[in-house]
Amino acid sequence: MLAYISKRLGLAVLVALTVSILAFMLLYLSGDPVLAIAGEGARQADIDMVRKTYGFDRPIIVQFGDWLLKIIQGDLGQSIYFKTDVGKLIFTKLETTLLLAVYSLTFALMISVPLGVLAAIYKNSWIDRICLAVAVVGQAMPNFFFALILIMLFSISWRILPVSGSGTWEHFVMPSIALGYYAAPAFMRLIRAGMIEVLSADYIRTARAKGLPTRTVIFKHALRNAIVPVVALAAVQLGFLLGGSIVIETIFALDGLGYLAYQSIIQKDFPVTQVIVLLLSVIYILLTLASDIANAWLDPRIRVA
Repeated sequence: MLAYISKRLGLAVLVALTVSILAFMLLYLSGDPVLAIAGEGARQADIDMVRKTYGFDRPIIVQFGDWLLKIIQGDLGQSIYFKTDVGKLIFTKLETTLLLAVYSLTFALMISVPLGVLAAIYKNSWIDRICLAVAVVGQAMPNFFFALILIMLFSISWRILPVSGSGTWEHFVMPSIALGYYAAPAFMRLIRAGMIEVLSADYIRTARAKGLPTRTVIFKHALRNAIVPVVALAAVQLGFLLGGSIVIETIFALDGLGYLAYQSIIQKDFPVTQVIVLLLSVIYILLTLASDIANAWLDPRIRVA
């Protein structure tokens, strides 16, 4: 077990390093940040001064090495556009993104668990087909398109929910639904498959033979065992929701990391963008690692290895 964890930790470090390198290179390929800093109509002398001041005149490999060394030392740098410490800036936005991810995950579980159970109980029936259709629509429809539909209905037509901002819980309702609905189908299919397998087990037939109520058999015995893999998947999906919040936060103008990343990309504020990409990647990697360790702990074959 210890060898397995060590191997996964080493792989996680390599993935984080690879992501940071790719993010750094792609950002610099997207355009010259010096032109954004100097402004339109800047003289060549001013452009050269800005390039030298911020260290953009050095080779990219040297810039990346210096940036990575500062990150390891805990120095996240200074924002070029917001003129403040990157660490403090990101810390103020992190709570909004975490709340959005948790709310979205909660909504995904709230709709996927009942649908998965119904689909398993009425396997191959019209109820099962409807549940699978709901899952297919959620997986196929882009979350930004679903977000626009929600805005048209709940904000423009019915005027029930605010269209933008992050001041109250009402501001999180539509973003959580738009983001959570996209993650729900994976849970629904996993619960359906697990319930179908568990309902055919011997101990379920024994429970029914003892005369236990159907509700007790399904929710106390079957669902409790079928939902175990969902816990591991929830950790992975939480990391996915954190990364996928960029589009949703931008649409609803939620003051979180996603919206901050969008503003930083537009303004070519590379120090902020690089740290956000690295932070979300590390969170996703750690959640995936936790999911793998949980699966390994539950699987005796991996534990022996």
